[in-house]
Amino acid sequence: MRILGIESSCDETAAGVVEDGARILSDRVASQLEIHARYGGVVPEVASRQHILSVIPVIKQAMAEAGATWRDLDGIAVTNGPGLAGSLLVGVNTAKAIALAHNLPLTGVNHLEGHIYANWLVESSLKPNFPLVCLIVSGGHSDLVLMKGHGDYTLLGRTRDDAAGEAFDKAARILGLGYPGGPVIQQAAETGTPSVPLPHAWLKGTNDFSFSGIKTALLRLAEGGKIASPADAAASFQEAVVEVLVTKAIAAAREYGVEQILVAGGVAANRRLRQRLLEESPLPVLIPPLRLCTDNAAMIAACGYFRFRAGKTDGLDLDVVPALKLA
Repeated sequence: MRILGIESSCDETAAGVVEDGARILSDRVASQLEIHARYGGVVPEVASRQHILSVIPVIKQAMAEAGATWRDLDGIAVTNGPGLAGSLLVGVNTAKAIALAHNLPLTGVNHLEGHIYANWLVESSLKPNFPLVCLIVSGGHSDLVLMKGHGDYTLLGRTRDDAAGEAFDKAARILGLGYPGGPVIQQAAETGTPSVPLPHAWLKGTNDFSFSGIKTALLRLAEGGKIASPADAAASFQEAVVEVLVTKAIAAAREYGVEQILVAGGVAANRRLRQRLLEESPLPVLIPPLRLCTDNAAMIAACGYFRFRAGKTDGLDLDVVPALKLA
């Protein structure tokens, strides 16, 4: 079964073809990073206009790379939330037009669910094994999810304020390191030592996260002229965030007696997070390669395959849901 995935939830226009939910035939992404870098963050109106310009060329590239015609496809999967409303509309309306024109079934995919299914695209002997706990960490989300089977999600914990990726962006801005925050914090941290004291919000008795306090503490130190080395501050901030993520993920896995820990989302590309989880977890840990951590369409197509297999399709009245929940 070959599925065309379309992703446009934020500032990446992506299309890809995946076979049987596991084999990537193509995966094309048009990035808007340079466009939004001048503003220090994503501008929704600019993002949606750029999606309009990019979506058809990206789909054509993905189909050509896969060596596929419309007759070779078995369905269309498209992100319909969560995300920026204008950006989502471009992808969803394009997917509906293709489905109508070529008489193909359509399914809407939750963006976070898509990130989880990037782990089914990993070329490794280690495959996802239910039940499992998934740590989803991105610019807008920091969630711990219990997954007992395909499409079976229970939300165990989530951020109460800033998501991990958002916290990295704000910390980078405070330290004058640039945008996007995750990569520049990681780069600066490599030459620094985690010697700056920063608080950890453990929120004992819950699986929830809170990163606003760490960010505020960093801001107060910067305003007070108490940061001698931005590299040390970056290393300290990264370590504080990663320690909470790793500790909470392992604790949740133990609490629910799962077989495995999965990691998903843009922050899953962080080297320190990957290193500590792999070293400290008593359970197998599965993390996608870097290119599948950030927004892409292969993960949407992979998720779409399992949705189609379960008989989950949508009509041409499929709408965008900017605040769509996973569980």
